[in-house]
Amino acid sequence: QVQLVESGGGLVQPGGSLRLSCAPSGTFVSVNDMAWYRQAPGKQRELVASMSRSGITNYADSVKGRFTISRDNAKYTVYLQMNSLKTEDTAVYYCNADVSTAQGMRIGLINYWGQGTQVTVSS
Repeated sequence: QVQLVESGGGLVQPGGSLRLSCAPSGTFVSVNDMAWYRQAPGKQRELVASMSRSGITNYADSVKGRFTISRDNAKYTVYLQMNSLKTEDTAVYYCNADVSTAQGMRIGLINYWGQGTQVTVSS
């Protein structure tokens, strides 16, 4: 059983920074695309940033220039460095990853979600 374990959320003042981390636990073969999503109260979950295993990144327009996604493939860990935080960045942030796992004699790709970590930007 694979789980995505997130850490790094919290309360920060506007203009501050936070760094989120996420890594899978359990037994797996490899990790492919990894991403961060967020969901604010009363809003739909939205993509914040994504990164392929080869390093191709994609960002939501609202976070470009402020957030940076990175990953350590050796540790199967993805990070989200969030700078110049705004009150509108307040949300639950979710890690998402495509994880290859052994399924009998085959290797299967399964999409997993983390449990979410709260980020609150407030003075």
